[in-house]
Amino acid sequence: MESAIPEHLRCPRTHERRMGNDYAPPYPGWSARAPAATQQVVMGYFGVQSHGPAMQGRACAALMKIARDFALPDGPGHHDLTHCVDADGFDNMIAIAYWPDAAAFERWCATPAIEAWWNADERLHEGLGYFREIASPRTDHFETLFSTPDRLEGVGVVMGGVSGELREHGYWGSMRDRLPLAQTDALAPSGTRAVIAGTPAPGQRVRVAGHTHIAMIRSGQEWTETTGQERQLYLEDMAPVLREGMDFLRDQGLPIGCYSNRFMQHLDAHGAPLQKSFGLSYWRSLADMERWAESHPTHVAIFGSFMRYVQALNFDLRLRLYHEVSVLKADEQSYEYINCHARSGLMNGLAPAA
Repeated sequence: MESAIPEHLRCPRTHERRMGNDYAPPYPGWSARAPAATQQVVMGYFGVQSHGPAMQGRACAALMKIARDFALPDGPGHHDLTHCVDADGFDNMIAIAYWPDAAAFERWCATPAIEAWWNADERLHEGLGYFREIASPRTDHFETLFSTPDRLEGVGVVMGGVSGELREHGYWGSMRDRLPLAQTDALAPSGTRAVIAGTPAPGQRVRVAGHTHIAMIRSGQEWTETTGQERQLYLEDMAPVLREGMDFLRDQGLPIGCYSNRFMQHLDAHGAPLQKSFGLSYWRSLADMERWAESHPTHVAIFGSFMRYVQALNFDLRLRLYHEVSVLKADEQSYEYINCHARSGLMNGLAPAA
């Protein structure tokens, strides 16, 4: 059993772990491993926003255009196509792309055709909204966790390797214990979000600056391989409770520190839904996320349903689970919205009072 923190990122701790070296997790877990030379990755969320069935075809075509551009030089090593409905009833189709090299992302983003398309005035007049939410965490600012080592998701796909079984998981606080930066940093937030261009409203180009130590989590599940009792338990017991918690964060998360939450469904290359989903949320701090996870009734219910699930199956699961968590410096964040409604993404809560 090994530490979630790669050897080259370990240092003498000034903030102790919640569990000692003799702790044995109740079930196995693994982390993705990047080469020691990797210093920074990019997680890019490229969104298309639409309202009503009449616009879905145009939105899907726009999403596919974005995905085709990933094939250009310096494009991402992996991408997912996803969909959700937000609190205002808008469809959000997002192509999520991962680069293991931040310089390659910058070159791709500066490709003349991509830059010209994004900056064109037409983007404001197509009846669609567009957004880019770009997180570029340094390797000591994020962690990953997978319930199986054989098929990674998200940033894990481009990191190139996988750990052995991990020590730091299966207890409250393990997320923080897996973050290399948390060895010496309390990860307290400082500053506030700020609109630095435009006004959060349809018809605007808006840029939002994040603050130090915004926390971002993508936490997912795949039930493709479940059968029989396990499939029934997931679809009838666990999934509805998960949806309720995700809807709470989407609709009422701001007062507890959740800036934005989307419960996303994976799509195939033709836009059909897959049996994979995940929550994507941005938080004021890791501590706010931890408080919700440890004590809020909606997450206590999610955890309770999961424990009933694994106990009923004697921990023999075909369900695949994973997450990736980043705690971001201000310079590791970029948020831009074109013709999106005022509660979209990191604009949520920033529109001036009417």
